[in-house]
Amino acid sequence: MMAAWMAHCGINARIVDKRSTKIFSGQADGLQMRSLEIFDSLGFADRAWKEANHMIEICMWNPGEDGVIRRSDRIPDVPVGLSRFQQIVLHQGRIERFFLDNIKKYSKDSIHVERAVLPESLQISEELCGNHSADNYPLTVQLRHLTDDEATPAQSNGSTVRDGLFRSNLAEDDTDDLIAKGREKQGSTEIVRAKYMVGCDGAHSWTRRQLGFKLEGEPTDFIWGVLDIIPITDFPDIRMRCAVHSASSGSLMVIPRENKLVRLYIQLTEIKPDSSGRADRSKITPTTIIEAAQRIIAPYSLTYEYCDWWTAYQIGQRVGTNFDYKDRVFLAGDAVHTHSPKAGQGMNVSMQDAYNLGWKIGLVVKGVAQPSILKTYQSERRRVAQDLIDFDHKFSRLFSGRPAKDVLDETGVSMADFKDAFLKGNLFASGLSVNYGASMLVAKPGDPAAQGDGTDLSSSAKVLSLVAKEDLATAIKLGMRMPSFKVLNQSDARPWHLQERLKSDGRFRLIVFAGNVHAPAQSARLNAFCAQLAASAFLRPYLYAHVAVLTVHAAKRTETELLRDFPDVLHPFSKETGWDYESVFVDDESYHEGFGDAYTNYGVGKETGCVVVTRPDQYVGFVGALDGEAGWEGVDRYFRGVFVG
Repeated sequence: MMAAWMAHCGINARIVDKRSTKIFSGQADGLQMRSLEIFDSLGFADRAWKEANHMIEICMWNPGEDGVIRRSDRIPDVPVGLSRFQQIVLHQGRIERFFLDNIKKYSKDSIHVERAVLPESLQISEELCGNHSADNYPLTVQLRHLTDDEATPAQSNGSTVRDGLFRSNLAEDDTDDLIAKGREKQGSTEIVRAKYMVGCDGAHSWTRRQLGFKLEGEPTDFIWGVLDIIPITDFPDIRMRCAVHSASSGSLMVIPRENKLVRLYIQLTEIKPDSSGRADRSKITPTTIIEAAQRIIAPYSLTYEYCDWWTAYQIGQRVGTNFDYKDRVFLAGDAVHTHSPKAGQGMNVSMQDAYNLGWKIGLVVKGVAQPSILKTYQSERRRVAQDLIDFDHKFSRLFSGRPAKDVLDETGVSMADFKDAFLKGNLFASGLSVNYGASMLVAKPGDPAAQGDGTDLSSSAKVLSLVAKEDLATAIKLGMRMPSFKVLNQSDARPWHLQERLKSDGRFRLIVFAGNVHAPAQSARLNAFCAQLAASAFLRPYLYAHVAVLTVHAAKRTETELLRDFPDVLHPFSKETGWDYESVFVDDESYHEGFGDAYTNYGVGKETGCVVVTRPDQYVGFVGALDGEAGWEGVDRYFRGVFVG
């Protein structure tokens, strides 16, 4: 995700991976709604959507009074109506392939994954960190190039099936061993000078260790195994996502996958951590895992002939003390938060860390945005990580606990409580409830430190007095991703989800909800605002190149003309390509796809309208009045707090 942002923003970057090959099976597989919206903004959601298995329903299986499991409930896999996507599952190797193709396309092959390469030293020129000028490179990294043999992780003894134990928290990290072996053989090294560095290097993060940062939290005694198999079973819901609680043998989750595969998350109640707190992974094999599953799912039978991949892990929740060092070295993903995988959050939240950070680095490198925006990464994403850890702590214990036998069973888990947590957890897991706090990028009232993770954002104090007017768009929430409803292109009547027009190209969007442009008062407000926009000396260098303008009006499409009814600044003219026909839309009925009713769904008045600023990552930064000087002043102040002026 970081490399994709660099490719889309045209930034010179390198991405190194200590492993010799890409992933071919297993690892993460769940893609949540917000991740698919992001994939769509990058240009490859359709590939994932077509290949993946779609998750529609969850079935709950719990023991009856006789101790035999039976289906107790069915619920939708995700809350209805939140997004134009639903949750899907597809193995991580395919998702990586989509990214690699996208990076190649947008970087013109200048950025590619350099495999069997890892950093072995990091030097930071402390006195240079505060200077973000174009010719300043405060980081010096020595890279070591490994042989393919050195970079290929060992698989478990006696197993012919690929496993992921080497990535599991049951395994020790092998980075230091790889560096030592490389030095013994005097393999090749090189020195790289860099402005910024991002450690996306997992729970054992080498980058985090160089900075002296820690992960805080504790492991639990819950050990789980994972099998990717083509099951042979009489269990009726094997092609549904299922949560199965047995009376006394533990729990399992069923995740139906592509190509007839099913992933089983299986609680291993007979495997216990030793005195060191870590389970002996040599005792865990595909056989021990399937036998545990058979006990949980009884009286139904469950076997397999084909296993594609397997692993095991120990549940623990930990979050990083710091996500960045002096706005120069950043940590993302498992390097700063670890948790159980059953809620499908690891890959999704990790990608969304990088999605939050990538455009900020890109705009600072280009000299477009003020370096102070980099501080918002820790403030925004560490708060998300803390919320994730709190959620996973509750969810994993409810999932791993023994079902209560009756209302007097205080040590058992109430299945009603579990269902409630599951429903709430699905909303959180969707990624759509993320709500960033006040900063120079989000014009909210209140204390930025309290709304974030405590990070001091006082450098943005000059714009913190700017407070958006959310009452003008009651369903568009500051700090949350811009919701999406259908609108029509004014020029050709084609329907679009508005969010489809918010591409990940590093640009902010100024969305003008122009209202009923045939009403004289509203037309006057629109013209006055656009006159200020067109005349702005501050914004002129950024307009269109770094701030795209979209308009959504509420008059009848067939009674409206692009060139007659809208100021030129909303659809600029080019000598080479003529008028811009792609930026003005209408909230009207489509011939084939119905009525999106966007104004009603966004909570915007057709006789007043408003203006909305979205960040390059589609999150809402500002909502203001569509007016002359008064309305323009808020937009102007917002961008003065972000851009270099």
